[in-house]
Amino acid sequence: MDFSNTRTAVLLRVGLLTLNIFVLAYLIFNDGFFVTELVLFILMGLQVISLIKTLERNNQELIHFLESIRHDDLSYSYKTDSQNEDTNKLNAELNKVLKDLREVRKEKEADFQYLKNIVQHVGIGLITFNKAGAVQIMNTAAKKLLRINNIENVKDLGAISENLVDIFLRLRTGGRDLIRLEIGGDIVQLAIYAIELTLRGEEFKLVSVQNIQNELEEKEMEAWQNLVKVLTHEIMNSVTPISSLANTVEEELKLQLHNDQEVSHISSEEIADIHLAIQTIKKRSQGLIRFVQDFRNLTHIPKPKISEIKVRPLLEEMLMLLKREIEDNHIKANIRVDPENLTINADKELIEQVLINLIKNAAQAFDEQTNRLVELKAYVDEKSRPVISVRDNGNGIDDEALEKIFIPFFTTKKSGSGIGLSLSRQIMRQHQGMLGVKSKLDEGTEFFLRF
Repeated sequence: MDFSNTRTAVLLRVGLLTLNIFVLAYLIFNDGFFVTELVLFILMGLQVISLIKTLERNNQELIHFLESIRHDDLSYSYKTDSQNEDTNKLNAELNKVLKDLREVRKEKEADFQYLKNIVQHVGIGLITFNKAGAVQIMNTAAKKLLRINNIENVKDLGAISENLVDIFLRLRTGGRDLIRLEIGGDIVQLAIYAIELTLRGEEFKLVSVQNIQNELEEKEMEAWQNLVKVLTHEIMNSVTPISSLANTVEEELKLQLHNDQEVSHISSEEIADIHLAIQTIKKRSQGLIRFVQDFRNLTHIPKPKISEIKVRPLLEEMLMLLKREIEDNHIKANIRVDPENLTINADKELIEQVLINLIKNAAQAFDEQTNRLVELKAYVDEKSRPVISVRDNGNGIDDEALEKIFIPFFTTKKSGSGIGLSLSRQIMRQHQGMLGVKSKLDEGTEFFLRF
């Protein structure tokens, strides 16, 4: 008999088993010989076993195939030279699947190595660790920055700074923090950013660490240079005429004394000139004193006393306070708050100071415009943070001035002190918020208070 085909073998065994059952049943019902019945019964059992083995033969190959995949063993290869044609076909397909899986694994391994190289060579320090603090990845930049080789747990960084470990563990997704450390005798200012991830049901945290000390020093130097320019300009504007007028008065009095003239012999015109010079010196001195007082105010901002403030009543109070100035300038003002019950957590007096400054600036932003508008708007941004904006449709601010408007004592107004916007930005920073601006010439300006 030819068993080369599995289907034929199964059908033949089923047929023989069926025939055997009928013959056995016939003998039982017709009182046949007991020995013959026993032989047929044993033969039937052997046929059942043979049928099961035939059916399980291919199943064993499939089970072995699935187990090799489960254990990630793709090195096995199935024979395709047996006498069973169906088995050869099945094994050939299994070999194709294993080959495809090997190719996929190679591609994933290549992608992994590519990403691993990127992570290792990126200029920002990267550290990943699980909920227990066990470190999975620590790239080269992080090792160089923290001056360590390898650590098993993020808590091992306690040897550098316990505060650093606390920040790593405390930060949540989107959290940022700054820390100043001394590492190896060098002072570093680290900017730390964290994001939480879930991989295969396990929680991980990815932390980026960057030394921004050089950038801070450059910005600090730039800020000092800008401040010195402004201070020099303001002080020289006051000191130069004072010095010049003092020199003129001194020369005049010196001449009188040299000629042994009494004060009564000085003409009224000369006395008037001296009086005018002294008045000018007084005014410029008072201006210089005010300038110094403004500078002191800029460096002494009280700590905010935080309370919950309803935004709409706050904005309505501001417009009522500045109603006269707005009406005198023929400006239309409106308020839009969404949602209506929007609140902020802030120091009411300090925020009022910021809003008054911004609304006054908006009211003074017009030249010849007829349809003058100042709009106060409050809303919640995409990050669920409250925002208050003050917008006007006035002249706008050119790009060069826009870069300098937050520098102390810089102003584009003839009568401005130049500290309002700088002071307002510092107040917002005290609230852990920010003051931003966007402007377009001849279209208007909008300031944003983000809390």
